Amino acid sequence: MNTARSIKQNPPQDASHDAEITPEVLYVDDAILVVNKPAGLLAVPGRGPEKQDCLALRVAQHYPETRVVHRLDMATSGLMLFARSLVMQRTLSRLFETRQIEKQYMALVCGVLPESGEIALPIAPDWPNRPRQKIEPIYGKAALTRFRCLDAGHPVSRLLLEPITGRTHQLRVHLAAIGHPIVGDTLYEGTAAERLMLHATMLAFIHPERHERLLFESAAPF
Repeated sequence: MNTARSIKQNPPQDASHDAEITPEVLYVDDAILVVNKPAGLLAVPGRGPEKQDCLALRVAQHYPETRVVHRLDMATSGLMLFARSLVMQRTLSRLFETRQIEKQYMALVCGVLPESGEIALPIAPDWPNRPRQKIEPIYGKAALTRFRCLDAGHPVSRLLLEPITGRTHQLRVHLAAIGHPIVGDTLYEGTAAERLMLHATMLAFIHPERHERLLFESAAPF
């Protein structure tokens, strides 16, 4: 069954404006659910009572059986995939781990890049400066990002990004490491903006039960 509907949680009286953000359900069937996450909303609960409001809990208010399969940073918007059972969560997690789920992101970055390329730099936590990550040639985990420049300009270029691996902050760290941080990413030396200019714009995979290819797209709001 396909559906397009909105999910909104009634915010507590002392909630910030982020509690008013309304995520949109783009697709739902008996096995999976795809939601368009707004920027500024946590994907899953954080530490402390002030960080309990999140996309996963708002979705669960309407679909109590849903389970998280992957995450987006709080500042990142775009497509998130949920499972509707424990078995499906494990199945989809394996698809992510074996790179059978295609992902693309849109980003605005500082400076001008070549038409296309790859960034292959290992990433590790920057423990003294958490939640930052860093390039770590010896102890870091292998990470690969492919990019295509859609619009090269001064001072900002528009990129289509494909993270082949899924390390924490991978796109943000990789782009900063080559001197082209994402606009709005002040954690990684990006220029200040009203938001992080990073959006999960595409998910594609073979449905584990229906065995048909599904393609979900969400236009970047910037």
